[in-house]
Order: sequence, then C-alpha cells, then structure tokens
Amino acid sequence: MPRTLPPPGITVTAAYRTDLPTHPPHRVHYGVVGDEWAGSDDEIARAALASSPNAVVALDRDQSVLVWNAAAERVFGWSAEEVVGRRAPIVPDELTTEHTAALERVRTGEPVSLRTRRLHSNGTLLDLRVDISALRLGSAVGGYVCVYHPALADHVARERVARRARLVRRLTDVVGDINSELELSAVLDRISASLTELTGADAGGFVLIEGERLRLVSTYQLPASIRGTTTELRTSLVDKLLRTGKTVLLESHGLDDLVWARLSGLHTIALGLAAVGGRPYGALYALFANRTPGHLELELLELLAGHAGIAVGNAVAYQEAVRQRAHERAVFDASADGIALLDQAGRVVRWNPAAAELTALPGESVIGGPPPFPVPGAGEKGTFQLDNGRWLDVVSAQIEETGEVVVDFRDVTAAKELEEAKDLFLATTSHELRTPITIVRGFASTLDSRWDKMNDPERRSAVHTIAERARSLGELMDHLLLGARAGADELKVRIEEFDLAERIEGATLGLPALSDRHRVEVDLAEGLPYVLGDALATDIILGQLLENAFKYSPRGGLISVGAWPEEDNVVVVVDDEGVGIAPPDRERIFERFVQVDSGDRRRFGGVGLGLYIVRSLARAQGGDVSAHPRPEGGTRMRLVLRCAAPIRSDTPMR
Repeated sequence: MPRTLPPPGITVTAAYRTDLPTHPPHRVHYGVVGDEWAGSDDEIARAALASSPNAVVALDRDQSVLVWNAAAERVFGWSAEEVVGRRAPIVPDELTTEHTAALERVRTGEPVSLRTRRLHSNGTLLDLRVDISALRLGSAVGGYVCVYHPALADHVARERVARRARLVRRLTDVVGDINSELELSAVLDRISASLTELTGADAGGFVLIEGERLRLVSTYQLPASIRGTTTELRTSLVDKLLRTGKTVLLESHGLDDLVWARLSGLHTIALGLAAVGGRPYGALYALFANRTPGHLELELLELLAGHAGIAVGNAVAYQEAVRQRAHERAVFDASADGIALLDQAGRVVRWNPAAAELTALPGESVIGGPPPFPVPGAGEKGTFQLDNGRWLDVVSAQIEETGEVVVDFRDVTAAKELEEAKDLFLATTSHELRTPITIVRGFASTLDSRWDKMNDPERRSAVHTIAERARSLGELMDHLLLGARAGADELKVRIEEFDLAERIEGATLGLPALSDRHRVEVDLAEGLPYVLGDALATDIILGQLLENAFKYSPRGGLISVGAWPEEDNVVVVVDDEGVGIAPPDRERIFERFVQVDSGDRRRFGGVGLGLYIVRSLARAQGGDVSAHPRPEGGTRMRLVLRCAAPIRSDTPMR
C-alpha cells in the first residue's frame, strides 16, 4: 500500500548495536520512488523512530545503549557514535539508585513514568520526564526503552488540560444559562457575550440564515448600529464554511471589506456553524485583534456553536409555539361560535367571549364547573334550549393526546323560530286555502244541484260569494308568489318618477265605506314632491299597510294617513288605534311566516307574508318601512321613499 513520507533522498540517521544478528546496520538511506516509499516496514519503523521529537534511548539488560535517536543527540549533547555500545553518562550519581530501581520495576513487567534529572554533555542538569518500558525480544525482556521529554512540556500540557477543563466547566454553565432563556434575542446576546469569555476573542456576533441571505442579529463589543445588517449567503464566509463540510473555519485574509472590520486591528475571524439535525440556523463569529486563536479556542468555538444551534432552534420553536398559541387564542376569542374546553372530568377550563354572550354567563361563573347544557358524544350534535330561551346547536370533539373535550355551540334560535314559523305557515296556509275552497265548492255544488229551485237573488248571492272567495284565493296566491320572489331576491321593480300623492289618494278612496266602526283621515303636505320607485309596488305596499290597520283595529277607531317631505325623502305614515305591537316584535313582524301572538291578533287570518313583502318591495325601491308605537296607543307604520328631485329649503317640514 502506498505510504507518504518525507521527500526523496532524505537521510535519517540512527545508531544501533551491530553485534546482534537481529539488528540491521545503524545507518540506512531511504528513498522515494514516485509517490511510494521504497523502504521495508522495518525501515519505516526505524525512520519513524529517528523522526520522533522525543529522545528515545534503548538499553540492553546491562544498560548499554542499543538505540540513541537524533532527538537524544539534541537533548543530551552526545552523538550516537559516542554512546552506542556503552553506558550513557546521563544519570547523575545521586540518582543512580532511583534509575536502577525503576529498571527493576520495568523488568518485572510494570512500566514506569517519573520526573527526574539527567546530565547534558556540558555538565548541566536537565529537568525531564522519562517513560520507561521493557524492550521485548520475543517473549523475553532484552532491555529497556526510555523516552525522555522536557518536564516543562508536561507542565504546559497539564496547564492546557486544566485550562480546558475549566473552560469546559464554564461552557457547561454557559450552555445551561443559554438554554434557560427562550426569547431569541436574549439567547443570541448571551451566546455572543459568552463567546468572548470562553475563546478570549475581542468581539463576537451571531448571524441567522434566512433563506438565501444572512442577517446579523447579535453583536458583542461591536457598534450596535451594525445589527440588522444583511448580505447574500452565497458570498459570505458562512457559505464558504458550508461548502467545506466542516463546522469551524479560520479566516485571516480579505477582512477589510467585511462588516466585522469595524473592530480595530482585526486580523483573524473564526466562525462556527450553529446547526441542529443537519439544519444550519446560523453561525457564531469570534473576532481576534489582540491575540491569535489556538486549537483549544477553535474547539470551544465549535462546541459553543453547536450548543448555540440547539438554543437557537429551541428559541425559534418556542417563538413559533407562541405565535401558534396567539393565533389559536385570536381564533378562539374572535369566533362567533361559543367554544368551551373541558378537562377530563368535564369541567370548563376555557370559555370564549362568544360563549359568554350566547349563554349570558361570564367565564368566571362557568370555569371550574360543568357547562350549562348537556354535552353530546364526540362527533355527535345536540340541540338544547337554555333557561334564557335561546336554542343552541352543540357539537364536541375529544383531544386524544390530553383527553380534553372541545365543545362548539352556536345560536340557532332564529332558525328554530323560522322552522316553527314555517310549520305555522303551512298550517295557516292550509286553513286559509281550505276555507274559501270549501265555500266555493259548497256554493258551486248548490248551484249545480239546485239551480232550478233557486230564485235569481239566491243564485246571484251564491255567484257573488264564489267570486269573492275566488278573489281572496287570488290575493293569497299573489302573496305567496311575491313572498317566494322576495325570499329569492327576485323582486323586480322599475325605478321612475311618479306622483305619490295620487297613489295615496287612490289607495284610501272608498275606505270609509268598508267599515262603519272606523274613520279614515288623509293629511298630505302641500306640494308633495314626486318620488323615485315603482308605482305598482307602492300600491301593494299602501294596500297592505291600510289592510293591516283595519284588521288589527277590530274595535274601530281612527285610521290616519299622512305624508310629508323629510330631507331628501318623502315619509308616509299609517296610524291606527288598534292592539299595537310589543317592542320585541317590531322587527320580527317583517320576517317571513311571522305572526305575532299578541292579544287578539291571532284571531285574524293571514300567512305571515304581508309585511315581509312590504319591506322587500320598499327596499327594492331604495326606501324602507318600519313599525313604531303611538303614544295614544296603536301602531304607526312608517314608509320612506326617495324624492325624485332635491327638496327646496322653503318646503314645509313636518
């Protein structure tokens, strides 16, 4: 297998005993042929020995030198030729006993490492550490191998290990401190500050990866004004680091154009990738102006960057969770449906504003107890009426992970009332249809079977009754048709100028003859302006309002009609002295199929479409109609239509 070693032609010198047949000559020349090392495995081993930075001395059992490498020559000052084959004069007399005892321990199979002193060829004493092990030739101990290195190196190594241990302990504290914080900005500031403490950097910062760009989100010992700086990822050191596949990068060139150059004297940047699970979140920058980072600093940077990735990932996840909770809270609070969250015991733990409004029960009176209605099983729907009269549709769903139950409920009172009104409408319509049909059928049958036995007045009376009932049926069918069209928003009206005063006079003409218990008065403002709308639709409106005034004033009284201009409109009112309308019903009477059960009003026929049609026709013309009480008793129906032309300022107002 190819071995890469020093360049061709290098000569490595080592001295060996030659009186043992197993030992090769003490001087060997190694060469390189192409990219392959030309020596044998033994030759490579000897080359490695000769290249060792530590002094290696091999002794036989009589302590004569077998191997004296180049490092030994440098450390002790004697050449290999001077010491090989005899005892090396490096052990001071006062340490001979120590040396002999150490070799004896090694001979029995126990390696020895001790700090000691040895003599240099110039007579000075050297503070060294020696590691002594047995030199085995097969299964026998043929001597000893002593490896010497300066005691100062041990001290430096120990200091380095101790410093690393201190910094790692501090890193552990820093990581715990960082992970205890969940706000992203606070996490990043702590990371940047801790970076300079651990690595000895003069300043630091953290950049977040946001798609194809980087954003500087945290700095330490740098101007605050550079926060928020962005740049393209592909031209950054972070991209260079990502392309290397490593987690740490050291850069000392081309720093003047970077934002980090705000640090005076900047000469080196070290950056570590902050990533979790293969996803890079950003990078941690350590900036050096007064010192140069070593391996330990880079190692700590790498460790801190890794933990920073975890901390940033946690903070990002936390912020996302906060946003999600805020979103859920907003949906929960803004929902038009009532929403309740129940614990496993069925107690309310959350109660949104709509729930409080629908049930008239504030959260503090409900939380901790059961909801004020039965809860159907998961996936089922129930309809319940509250004590306040409201009807609710209630559905529920269980959260499998927690065992909690989400209950959603909405007000279906209007739908329930509409359903009841429809039932009433069907019953009423059946009655309203059956009565005239029965009468028509009866009189027609009588005419058919007894025509010859009836005189002319009797026949005329029967035909008149049939005609009146047929007219009633026609009006009922017209109402049903108009109501259906209004419900489908298909009412068609023409918008044109017409004389409203003329329509009012036509609608009220002949009314006094209809009832001897009612009086009719009409009061129209002088010069009543023309209005915009549909004359035929207005006739229907006026006819229905007048019919209601008569119908719901069974004891008689005054029916008054008035009209006057008001701003850019014309107001028409129809007043009666009848049974009146209760305040809660003054809007409901304009809904489809509604017939208010108030006093004697249920004694009157109808299918509950008249006023619904009236309002639909009025609004289709750009006007409106509403119901109001009269101070003297009874009802005022108020119709508003648009003027065809602006009203003069001198027009009388009422």
